[in-house]
Amino acid sequence: MDIYNGETAVEGLAIGKIKLLFTDKVDIERQEVSDPDVEWTRLLVAKEKVEHDLTELEKKAEVEASEDEAAIFSVHNLMLNDQDYLESIENHIRCGKSDAEYAVVTTRDEFVQLFSQMDDDYMKERAIDIEDISNHLIAVLRGDDKQRYHLSEPSIIVAEDLAPSETMWLNKENILGIVTVRGSVNSHTAILARSMDLPALVRVDMPLTQELDGQLAIVDTQDSHIVINPDIETLDICRQRLQELEDNRSSLAALKGKANVTLDGRKIDIYANISEPADLDMVIENDAGGIGLFRSEFLYLCRHSLPSEDEQFTAYKTVAERMDGKEVIIRTLDIGADKQADFLNLEQEDNPALGYRAIRICLDRPEIFKPQVRAILRASAFGNVAIMYPMIISVDEVRRIKDFVSRIKVELDEEGLSYSDIQQGIMIETPAAAMISDLLAQEVDFFSIGTNDLTQYTLAVDRQNQKLGKLFDCRHDAILRLIELVVKNGHDAGIRVGICGEMGADLNMTETFLRLGVDELSVASPSILKVRQKVRELDLS
Repeated sequence: MDIYNGETAVEGLAIGKIKLLFTDKVDIERQEVSDPDVEWTRLLVAKEKVEHDLTELEKKAEVEASEDEAAIFSVHNLMLNDQDYLESIENHIRCGKSDAEYAVVTTRDEFVQLFSQMDDDYMKERAIDIEDISNHLIAVLRGDDKQRYHLSEPSIIVAEDLAPSETMWLNKENILGIVTVRGSVNSHTAILARSMDLPALVRVDMPLTQELDGQLAIVDTQDSHIVINPDIETLDICRQRLQELEDNRSSLAALKGKANVTLDGRKIDIYANISEPADLDMVIENDAGGIGLFRSEFLYLCRHSLPSEDEQFTAYKTVAERMDGKEVIIRTLDIGADKQADFLNLEQEDNPALGYRAIRICLDRPEIFKPQVRAILRASAFGNVAIMYPMIISVDEVRRIKDFVSRIKVELDEEGLSYSDIQQGIMIETPAAAMISDLLAQEVDFFSIGTNDLTQYTLAVDRQNQKLGKLFDCRHDAILRLIELVVKNGHDAGIRVGICGEMGADLNMTETFLRLGVDELSVASPSILKVRQKVRELDLS
């Protein structure tokens, strides 16, 4: 029995045979060419084929995986057309008189080295994107067939890492768990595992030898390790735990339609977080009470231009109608920081999390903000829609927003377009907003506490920096005191207060939130019934 430790990317437990996947990093010997124009033309033809493949992969991912994974292939198309990337390839072909395959390999290795040496962990992860699109390009140039992995039986995937295109070739119904030597919680492996609710380990310090293929293994994220060839005792214990997990899933399903109420009668709303209309199936399947956070910025990402008012209206209207009278809270554009849209032409910033983002952009650029507000207001005529503004730090900002919305309502009235008496709320995600929440509560209809950013700003810990992972503590006393303050000030003003950060799904905090008086928890769809179960087990008397 061999045990190898790593980092947990997605929690869970799996038992099964290993399917070892070796990523084919293509190496090519240089061939000198006499006509660079011919090679460059070959490259452009291959690039067009890869663009087509990526579009097909994006469509496949939308159906089989998640919007996060589908967006990866859209980003790959953008990277494939990056001017610096293409210029580097062309330079190796024309100046170095190299064949197209070698020019791509050389450019690949140069860019991978560049990204790998960056301090930012997110940017380091982009090295695998460069590898993936480059290897795809080389495969097309060489006339190779697409590499497809067929799993003949339920298996645990073990690999150095998984490129996005490789994950899409897998028949996912036979994946039990994923283990990689490389990767991180932000890697494509983690995204895939989260979208399928599969246990996953990354950065596992283990040798990848052919002998692993077919070996029985246990992926146990409780201890963040993989066990190869477990002994009978270990296997029996884990099988018993798996049965308990399966029994718990059945008991969770029985909670659909039940009230979110404690044994002593305390009620709380449990809503879902979504990014696009495609997420609604999971929301409805898990019996969410509403949408507590519609991250509208995902309509803006991975595209070359602003979404039109009508495009946004259609998305918001679809969600409002499908939720059939349940509340849908749409957060206005929260772009910047870790979410960028190239067509907005935002300048690079040394510290984007503290920079030009979210409501600051919207108030400064009405050509962006106005179509979205119009679309949300129009959609409110088709359901129970509310609007929420992110990154607020002052009363003045809120008053400017309300004035802006009032003027748009006048425009809609003049055009004969319908809208409802929509509620307007704000995110409490800065210490400033928390500290003046008594003043802000006089201006809005509800608060929603974004615990991720509130923790980041309060503790001065960059949540994208993995080196600071142990310092990023949503349960820090300072965070809990701010939440308590916000709830009190909100209730004193007669408005409701919710939580829509990842902390809302932390079952160890459910009782605390209830005792603090939080009115609503908005969580990822797979967590809804788990939180409901926890609420119904509590007695606060």
